[in-house]
Amino acid sequence: MKNLYIVRGLPGSGKSTLALTLANGADYLVCEADKYFINKETGEYCFDVSKIKDAHESCRETVEIYMNDSTINNQFYTTIVVSNTFTQEWEMEPYFELAKKYDYRVTTIICENRHGGVNKHGVPDDKIEIMKNRFQISL
Repeated sequence: MKNLYIVRGLPGSGKSTLALTLANGADYLVCEADKYFINKETGEYCFDVSKIKDAHESCRETVEIYMNDSTINNQFYTTIVVSNTFTQEWEMEPYFELAKKYDYRVTTIICENRHGGVNKHGVPDDKIEIMKNRFQISL
């Protein structure tokens, strides 16, 4: 069985840490829009709001590449983790469609910041509050 884990939550909630745990420490199996903003030479995080759409598309494309590779060899990418805020239900829809296309079982996980975590990308508190207020959950 192939598994796609979608990890959602506000900045600082522990999404990346949980995602890495679910991927058994294999960072390449964790797909995040934030990785788009990491300078490959310096490792520095350089967020550019004008490129957020590109970052999310890059994340989705990476997941599709991995899933397609799993059709070539069923031992490739049996577990993939996508870790983004996903505050709105529609933001996960492309991943649900990919999972259906490539026969992955989807598990969504919401991280709550009950451990007092700090968002490592410095998202301002007012932006986090906006994200919190628009967070959708379907049970």
